[in-house]
Amino acid sequence: MVFFLGILLFALLIGISIALHELGHLATAKMFGMKVTRYFIGFGPKIWSFRRGETEYGLKAIPAGGFCEITGMTALEEVRPEDQKRAFYRQKTWKRVVVLSAGSITHFILGFIILYVMAATMGMPNLRNTAVIESVAPCVQSVSKADCAPGDSSPAQRAGFRPGDEIVAVGGTQAKDWADVLTMTRDKFGPTEFTVKRDGETLALTADVERVDRQYKRKDGTVYTREIGAIGVVQQREFQYNALTAVGGAARYTGDMFVNTWHGLLKFPEKIPAVVKAIGGAERDLESPVSVVGASRLGGEAVERGLWPFFWLMLAGLNFFVGVFNLLPLLPLDGGHIAVNLYERVRNWIRKLRGMPAGAPVNYLRLLPLTYFVIFVGGAVTLLTVTADIVNPIRLQ
Repeated sequence: MVFFLGILLFALLIGISIALHELGHLATAKMFGMKVTRYFIGFGPKIWSFRRGETEYGLKAIPAGGFCEITGMTALEEVRPEDQKRAFYRQKTWKRVVVLSAGSITHFILGFIILYVMAATMGMPNLRNTAVIESVAPCVQSVSKADCAPGDSSPAQRAGFRPGDEIVAVGGTQAKDWADVLTMTRDKFGPTEFTVKRDGETLALTADVERVDRQYKRKDGTVYTREIGAIGVVQQREFQYNALTAVGGAARYTGDMFVNTWHGLLKFPEKIPAVVKAIGGAERDLESPVSVVGASRLGGEAVERGLWPFFWLMLAGLNFFVGVFNLLPLLPLDGGHIAVNLYERVRNWIRKLRGMPAGAPVNYLRLLPLTYFVIFVGGAVTLLTVTADIVNPIRLQ
């Protein structure tokens, strides 16, 4: 039951995000005096609506998006004489760009708010896997020595490591994250220099790396023992903030999510074959694209297991993804309309410099083949990901 409630909650929050996206278009269009005739969530047959002023608000049967209908979105649209001055295409370019980008900006604001509330209330996981030390152990444990004896001290303790230190290099070699620190330390023995950042300063600490036995598990479940180097430090896996410092914490996480979103979009095409193979029964790649169906299912699993940080991070990440994706310069996305409007502005500026009158508005009919192609590809990818999320879904480990 909790699993299904989690799915419904995540799907509901996605629906709210879509509603707020369209509300961004609506609010900015009305702010600039444009005429908005309809604001609907969903597509297909109308379920319910009401009219306030000149705008009809309502819900439609298929919860797969929404739309905000602004009079005169292109010069090809027939506009009544009394609405000519309020038509979208008659407004200044910067106003049109603001209205078109308002949906994505709303997603970005919503994602930031989610991250801020997370940071201020439950803390944030160490997404970058930075090598920040949470605690310094009193000794280095091994298979043969599970507990510390009185008088023991770890190499890190003797070297002067402190909670909050960030290890940035081991033996003179730069360490990008905690995984690098572990890998490089495992191969060391004896006095080794560790470079750490502490309160804005860079320090060099020398720790006498110990060789200890540790147990590891193979993929097939068998356990084996391996000798490694260790100094006795524990990574900080979660960062805590108050209401004030949460602003900076959320801002950093927002930057990370923008970077991850962009990298994900660049790698998106090469991940499609993995989705096709997953439909055929191959093991599902954890980094393969997911649909709203798959994301909602993962949200349900997160709620069932009490993994609320993962639930909210996934929702924030989805908002950033939708916001960035929607700004791609492809029709029928908002980014495609922005590109057309900016093209007209630059073209007319160049014509003015050459003493020529402004050119005619872009003929959207000529762009229909490209628009249909984008819709076809988008529909095909959506169908593939939804199918994969049904027959071979990604599951939390």
